[in-house]
Amino acid sequence: MDIYRNYDGLLYIIPAKTLYDINKIDVPGKGLIVSLPLGAKYFAAHLPLYPLFIRLFSVVMGYLKSMIFVNILFTVLLAMFFYYFVKELKLSRNPLLLAIVLLFLPRFLVVRSVGAPESLFMLLILISLFFFEKENYFLSGLAGGLATMTKSPGILLAIVYAYVILERLLKTRKFNWRYFYLSLIPLGLLTVFGIYAVQMHDFFAYFHSGDNIHLVYPFSVFNFHVKWVGTPWLEDVLFYFFMYLLAIFYLKDTKYRSLFYFSLVFFVAVTFVQHRDISRYSLPIWPLALIAFDKFFTSKKFLIVLLILLPAIYLYAWNFLLYNLMPIGEMKPFL
Repeated sequence: MDIYRNYDGLLYIIPAKTLYDINKIDVPGKGLIVSLPLGAKYFAAHLPLYPLFIRLFSVVMGYLKSMIFVNILFTVLLAMFFYYFVKELKLSRNPLLLAIVLLFLPRFLVVRSVGAPESLFMLLILISLFFFEKENYFLSGLAGGLATMTKSPGILLAIVYAYVILERLLKTRKFNWRYFYLSLIPLGLLTVFGIYAVQMHDFFAYFHSGDNIHLVYPFSVFNFHVKWVGTPWLEDVLFYFFMYLLAIFYLKDTKYRSLFYFSLVFFVAVTFVQHRDISRYSLPIWPLALIAFDKFFTSKKFLIVLLILLPAIYLYAWNFLLYNLMPIGEMKPFL
């Protein structure tokens, strides 16, 4: 059962079962359906698209297995689309190898193996970026809107595209009316808030969900006193910052401007996150870092090192999975 109890998978099952109905989460006279020190609106921090997929497949396999299945399904689709993305845009000499490496970033190896929305979120971001570069702004906006319904940082896509459009306007002095399709991105988040307004009777329930918004100030993760950091051992965070910032410089001159601006905007946002798990928060930049360092990640030297360290990566993942468990004693509410 440990694979089911890893953070934060179980917390997505409650919205999947109740569809955010406040009276089903906080049953009158009985209290919360799950005995956690959380208010009912805490579940508004877990946006609806991943729970909806859990609910869809739960008809066949139950909620717990569906939670894992949905993540694995979208991980497979993510790897396949990343391969297509890289090949179609001619971003790598070996797109298949790059797609394989995508799956083995240690933190992603963990996240793709438990209940989590990251694979779905990363897939939708890549789809949105791909169709933006193909000038299909309707599909780009639609995928971006779905991304904002998966995780709130999806709204950053709207900022990314605003920068690209502004850059184009300054160069060409021409505006494409189809850019308005990109308004589907903020519309996706408004749809989420609309669901909360109906089901939780609070349009701003996401902002009333408790201690879930960790944006403070640049590099605020390096404060071990705060609750969601709690340790001075943060060398790995520095390495992630180094890698992703270098990736931004490598992507600076790419003709696919959305790739550069997404890396830049998302990286800046991540520097404001005051949470120990920067490696997870920054995962959407990982595919673009692979593209930026294509020659390195597909080199024989890197592959030899990867094969040598593969047992260590799996030992890390196994250790993490055994440790990162929610303190749940009664699993009945999640069945």
